[in-house]
Amino acid sequence: MPLTRALGDATVVITGASSGIGAATAYALARRGADVVLAARTEEALRQVAARCRKLGGRALVVPTDVTDPEAVERLAARAAAEFGRIDAWINNAAVSAVGLFDEIPVTEFRRVVAVNLLGTVYGTKAALRWLDAAGGGVLVNNASVLAEVAMPYQSAYNATKHGIRGLADTVRQELRVTGRNNISLCTVLPSAVDTPFFRHAANHSGRELTPPPPVHPPEVVAETIVRLLRRPRREAYAGGAARLLGLQWRLAPALVERMAGWYTARTQFGPGVRLDATGNLFTADAAAERTGDWRGRRRRLVRMTAFGLAAGTAVGTVAAFSRRSRVGR
Repeated sequence: MPLTRALGDATVVITGASSGIGAATAYALARRGADVVLAARTEEALRQVAARCRKLGGRALVVPTDVTDPEAVERLAARAAAEFGRIDAWINNAAVSAVGLFDEIPVTEFRRVVAVNLLGTVYGTKAALRWLDAAGGGVLVNNASVLAEVAMPYQSAYNATKHGIRGLADTVRQELRVTGRNNISLCTVLPSAVDTPFFRHAANHSGRELTPPPPVHPPEVVAETIVRLLRRPRREAYAGGAARLLGLQWRLAPALVERMAGWYTARTQFGPGVRLDATGNLFTADAAAERTGDWRGRRRRLVRMTAFGLAAGTAVGTVAAFSRRSRVGR
């Protein structure tokens, strides 16, 4: 079920709104006249995003929030409803990462990634459902990443949380259906690599510069996908052609694509620089109101990677077809 009112009259809560996809989504909604409630740890960055939203034509409320604190998330929801009268949509977007081999990532950092990404989504979902129900319905969107379906080496904590977010959404969606709460839609977004500051802020135990594996899409691709889901909800939506292609390949031949994707990302997610700041923004809020991470050079590698993807897709399809013929011939 879509929003019960026009997007220009809707109130939308966005976590992780101080930069990247969260900020881009806030701008996309503000252009359409929506009221946006901006949540993240860094108040100054949120205020900069809010100022931009107001210039674009929307109203904006800043609510500094650590999504790992369930009481803070409940206060966020209450503030949003008190300010604008109701909540029509909620976007769980806050995320962090710790990069390195699984046995090199400290348990405290792994736990923090789980707390922000997975438990933050749990707390946001719990808060949102009650207020969406009170408003007569609405849309909840979880930003999960294509890594909710596939996997990527050196990102064990992030992969685990994104798979968890997808599973959580599937289960809660079933529960909404069987309890007759069809007025609430729960959607999952699956973006591939996006040009945001995320890769520079991640905790990094590799000793090398972390970079997004190309092709890299601008954050507006994800923002517009989220806007479309608010208007026409679907259970899942890929954001960017690379995510859709990778998801298809993974479903056709998971073992083969696991090896290919592992080989590729292990060689493309690190740059030539040295990274000595290991903990990143896991425990400290240092976000600036930056929409992109300035990875434009990696966006330009889209054509080459599209060719790679088509070739890989052909190989995957051939293997899958051969496997099916072999089973039929037995």
